[in-house]
Order: sequence, then C-alpha cells, then structure tokens
Amino acid sequence: MTDILTLVFRTFSSQTGQKQDPSVGPPPPSLRCTTLVVGEHRLSRSVLLLAAVTAASELGIRVSFFAQTRIQSLPVCLQRCSATLNPEGLKKITFSYPRTLEELLQQVASLHESPSPPSLIIVDGLDGFLRDPVAGSHAGFHSGEESCAAHLSALLCDTAAFLTEVLEQRGSSSAPCRIIASFLLNVDGGQESRDSSATDPILVVLDRYFQARCTLDQDRSYEAAAAAAQEVWRIYLSGTKSPEDCEDGPALAQEWKLFTFPDGLMEFKLV
Repeated sequence: MTDILTLVFRTFSSQTGQKQDPSVGPPPPSLRCTTLVVGEHRLSRSVLLLAAVTAASELGIRVSFFAQTRIQSLPVCLQRCSATLNPEGLKKITFSYPRTLEELLQQVASLHESPSPPSLIIVDGLDGFLRDPVAGSHAGFHSGEESCAAHLSALLCDTAAFLTEVLEQRGSSSAPCRIIASFLLNVDGGQESRDSSATDPILVVLDRYFQARCTLDQDRSYEAAAAAAQEVWRIYLSGTKSPEDCEDGPALAQEWKLFTFPDGLMEFKLV
C-alpha cells in the first residue's frame, strides 16, 4: 500500500546500522493504494517530490503531480543524484498547478481522457485546497470543508479505480493507479500529530478514504545534534489493506527516522 514511499525511504536511507528491509516492488493488481502524508508542509512536499521522481525513474510509471504553488526546485538529495536518474523516466511526471478546489476537481476528473493515464496521482497540500474560502462555496456542496473533503477524496478514489481498470485492460504492468496526498493538521503546536485525528474534522473525513497514513513528527531529542543533523523527524507508516487483500486486520506498521542536514540533504533510517 505504501510501496512507493517505502521504496523512497530505502533509496535515500542510511547504509549503516539499518535493519534489512525486504525489497519493494509494485503491489499486486488487486491492492488499492491510497496514502495520506500528514505533517509539516515543507517536509511533506519534499517527500512527495521524492516519491514522484522515484516512481517515474525507478519504476517507470507515469505520475500526475498537483500543487497550488509552483515547484521552485527539487530537494537537494535529488539534485545530487540527478546524474544517475533516468531522464526518460523523469519525463513521465506531469506537474499541474490548480489554484482552487474547483480547478483541482476539474483536472482530476479529466485524467481519464489522457491517452497515457498515470499510475500515481499526487496531491500536495489538500489542506490548502479545502480550507480556501472558495472551497466552502463550491457549487454542489451542501456544507463547508468536510463536504469538500469527502467530495474530493471520493473523486480521487473513483478516478484511481477507473484508471486501474484502464491500465489492466491494456495489460500494463503499471497497474494499479495509486494516490498519495499530503495534509497539514489544523491543531495546536503542542499536540502530537499521531493523536490529533479527532481534533481536525477534515482529517476524520479523509481517513475514511485513505487506507494508509504516513505521519511526520519532529523528534526534539538530542539525536539531531549527535548526528550533526539540523532536524530529526519520526515517520510512522500505518494502515490496513482492503478487505479482499487482508484477513488479519492491520497489514502495515513501520517506523522510520528522517535526518535533515544543514546542506539540504535528507537521509532515512528504518527503526
């Protein structure tokens, strides 16, 4: 379910003192993949960009990346390894910059018209689209942000399901179509992200549609100084597979650490 994110973490991981992690590849076609990245926007955008580039370059799949604000530069760790990235793979990423929820809905709904449908849909900053004043007055919504969240999430899931069928009918090895989106909690700064679902009604709605969660929590212990890092973040992967793929309940529980350094480099480590 979080195969692409796990591949990202492994690709940019520490090579010392790390537990062995099994190789990650595309999931079986029956597995529906929807992942919500919850945490600080600057960091979550970097994670989404790493996911887009890794998916396009390493897995060779097409990516549709939606963001309200234009991408000015790639994370430094991507710039450093640009010589080893597959340039043909990078051409598989399409960046779109809808300014409002209305524009995002229209662009997502038109993905089925593409002659080469994406196998990964990324939405950077759902909160920006959903909390914009224009969102609450969107035609067709009966009430505010929560209805907007449900409408957008349902459209994303329906679009991914349709594109998965298209890819499978074409015999493409890129199926299924996955979704990764980011969301910034609207909670007090002292509240732990992992325990904040109940305090943000929009996140409660999103959790009904996204099967996996990637939560970013800053670690303010001494470890950052000890590792000569600027910041240390804990990354929690949690969620369940769809019923047809999992009979034993929770199927995903991983914890990683992300070290960010003054020069902009990022390094992941499996806990």
